[in-house]
Amino acid sequence: MNKKMFVLVAVAVLIFFVSTALDAAPAKDKIRIGWITSLSGILATAVATTTAPAYEIWLEEVNAKGGIYVKEYGKKLPVEIIKYDNKSDVGTMTKLLEKVILEDKVDFILAPWGTAMLYAAAPVANKYKYILLGNAGGAIKLKEIMPKLPYVFSVLNMADTQMPLLAEILAEMKVKKAALIYIQDLHGIEYRDQAVKDLKKQNIEVVINKSFPHGTKDLSPLLKEAKTVNVDAFIGMVYPDEAFLITGQAMEVGFSPKAFFLTVGPMLTQYRDAFGAKAVEGVMGGGAWNEKTSPEAKKFAETLMTKYKGIEYWGQLFYYSSMQFFEKAIEEAGTLNQAKIRDVMATKTFNTAMGPMKFDKTRINMTHPGEIGQWQNGMFEIIDPGEKRTAKPIYPKPEWPAPGKK
Repeated sequence: MNKKMFVLVAVAVLIFFVSTALDAAPAKDKIRIGWITSLSGILATAVATTTAPAYEIWLEEVNAKGGIYVKEYGKKLPVEIIKYDNKSDVGTMTKLLEKVILEDKVDFILAPWGTAMLYAAAPVANKYKYILLGNAGGAIKLKEIMPKLPYVFSVLNMADTQMPLLAEILAEMKVKKAALIYIQDLHGIEYRDQAVKDLKKQNIEVVINKSFPHGTKDLSPLLKEAKTVNVDAFIGMVYPDEAFLITGQAMEVGFSPKAFFLTVGPMLTQYRDAFGAKAVEGVMGGGAWNEKTSPEAKKFAETLMTKYKGIEYWGQLFYYSSMQFFEKAIEEAGTLNQAKIRDVMATKTFNTAMGPMKFDKTRINMTHPGEIGQWQNGMFEIIDPGEKRTAKPIYPKPEWPAPGKK
């Protein structure tokens, strides 16, 4: 080989290695996920008892096997979740969400807790082209604008999937009159609006339809009013703190309607244990899944009871399963590139503890083990009409126990 040819070959080899180095992914030792959530304020209890345990179990399981394998790095990367407190304030949440994206430059983000929070977070995530798994919230208004938010995925069931079935169940129970109260936020308003329409279709008269603000400490006047008009069913669109308050005060004032439903709260084993299994027999709530959903769901429930001494039978399986789905989507994409992972999530089906999970064309989760649950003999049974039902509804609900007894 002459000198000129040698130089040309050497230059070609150098160009090849330089271009390869430029195309290679930069060094990476972990996947960082930002979570702007309610560590204090009115939503803190809900976060601590619902989403946090599900995420923590998933995180432990992922890191126990070395992390998530990412092909572009040629190795497994452990996962770290970086938490910031939004203080249960929407404005604080959106500011911190931008901070964790722009300043901390995390790889991914997790959704905040609550319908109103999720609705506010979605456009921020989409603006910066960050995938947002819509756990712990489900706004119909968000669903309406999903076509314009390609990076947002709706995971949880919501008012328009739950309230029609609740109305069917109440009609099956021969309910004629209902009292309805709701918190003054997006969750309460959307569930109230949807319920009123669905109850009307079932010829169930809503004789009380009243709201109250977050933080209300005494709801006995509304309960006494419902007792006075002698309704068959009581329906509350509330979060856990209000659910505990309403149940305790209903017992105190002797208001024990034949059907008793609260959206968020009864699905907690902590709710059952606080009042006693016999006391909450027949109480209905949003949900639902249980140990019968799948062998993996049973194992997950056992882990929750062992580590956290409690289970949430509405969203926890959704949150845990969605993170399993997300993990598999990253591995399938072989990259941490948001757009490529998004495309995988929008088109693929992956097995999870909830079953085969997939999203429709508007990125709405199509896998729901149940919509409405009811406490029966200490188990939160699925009472949806149809094949998902794990037990027939109890009606009328047994009377509350005498004061001081469970």
